Amino acid sequence: QVHLVESGGGSVQAGGSLGLSCAASFYISDGYCMGWFRQAPGKEREGVAIIDIIPRYADSVEGRFTISKDTAKKTLLLQMNSLQPEDTAVYYCAVDLRDCGSRRVEAALEYEYWGQGTQVTVSS
Repeated sequence: QVHLVESGGGSVQAGGSLGLSCAASFYISDGYCMGWFRQAPGKEREGVAIIDIIPRYADSVEGRFTISKDTAKKTLLLQMNSLQPEDTAVYYCAVDLRDCGSRRVEAALEYEYWGQGTQVTVSS
């Protein structure tokens, strides 16, 4: 069974930082594409960062967010710095049991398994 459980969301003021964790029920292989996605009210779900061997980021978060993996703990991480109100959304982790290939970071349709999401709220 593939399960993903996010944690670490919360509320922060603009300019602050938050770290998200995604606990996986499986070994996080470098052959899998794992990512963090977000969905704001009234908007489509979009990718913010993905990783298999190397990390890739959406332009909107480049230089502020860092995605990483702790394979020993079977955990996907997202460190978010310099948060802005437009980062407010429900954040999800997801996995596709293939490598990331040439897919766009923002594309959310190719992922087979999703967590339940965690709310991130940034106030101005």
